[in-house]
Amino acid sequence: MPDRASFSIGTRRIAPGTRETVSLPVSVTSDHTPVSLAVQVVHGRRPGPTMFVSAAVHGDEVIGVEIVRRLLRAPSLDRLKGTLLAVPIVNSFGFMNRSRYLPDRRDLNRSFPGSPKGSLASRLAHIFMREIVIRSDFGIDLHSAAIHRANLPQIRVSSKKPETLALAEAFGAPLVLRSALREGSLRKAAGEKNIDVLLYEAGEGLRFDEFAVRAGVTGILRIMNKLGMVSAKGITKPKASPIWSKSSQWVRAPAGGLLRTFKQIGEEVKAGELLGVVSDPFGEVDAEICAEDGGLVIGRTNLPVVNEGDGLFHIASVKAKDEAEATVDSLSAQLDDDPLFDEDEII
Repeated sequence: MPDRASFSIGTRRIAPGTRETVSLPVSVTSDHTPVSLAVQVVHGRRPGPTMFVSAAVHGDEVIGVEIVRRLLRAPSLDRLKGTLLAVPIVNSFGFMNRSRYLPDRRDLNRSFPGSPKGSLASRLAHIFMREIVIRSDFGIDLHSAAIHRANLPQIRVSSKKPETLALAEAFGAPLVLRSALREGSLRKAAGEKNIDVLLYEAGEGLRFDEFAVRAGVTGILRIMNKLGMVSAKGITKPKASPIWSKSSQWVRAPAGGLLRTFKQIGEEVKAGELLGVVSDPFGEVDAEICAEDGGLVIGRTNLPVVNEGDGLFHIASVKAKDEAEATVDSLSAQLDDDPLFDEDEII
């Protein structure tokens, strides 16, 4: 069998069976500090798909950075078929400043596909599309909730391709949510290049959550196994099928005040069920917060101080026959016992 070709990115060529971290120049800050987009290329000795995994497109969503770190230490990557492009920090400007945005106050995930002559956000988006996305066959983009909010581990998918939906299920997150594409998003820009991207949402901005991290690492490895990139050895299969949802909605604060919550993420609620209470600081007026429709709580604020109209509970609609809460509990228990996370090289 002839040797596999090297993988070219930026000015580097990565030989088969090796890995290398490549820094792609992005900009220079006002104090003359160079800023780059760092990608670790794991180029397998044998042919296979090229997949990218990206995190911190929003700079304060740090949980994906930890997921990528652990993924890159997985022993199965030593026998990789194909190529993995791992970008733990896309928006390094926001990451260093613990901010969702870039210095120009633009949201990178509303700036794709970008332009080489546009704003800073647009230029970074263009570099990421040119160097990472269009070189890939498939991608996984890692996100969390914003600061002071938490998300249940979930996969969001827009493609209707059977093979992409099969990958969304193979990930093994508790929930798969069909979500529309937003203009300027990475998923939309990649989809226009016929490259499907799954979006993983889990945890809270500027915080690590062990359950969300484990679900992310295991899910990515499951997809890589499904694509034939890594063997199934050491990768557990989910004990329960994910819950599928076609819609979700936020329950918002009916008044400003102090919030007491009675429901956590991962809990199933019925229409009309009490979710929490907002009280004024004197305790004279209580405003009840009730679920308009039944479903699974997939997101929630962690702030006790709220203003009228703030999003408090994010509820995904589920079929009546689905045992959504039992599915979450089953997958959570499985991750607690997963031998993958007992190995020193992963932890």
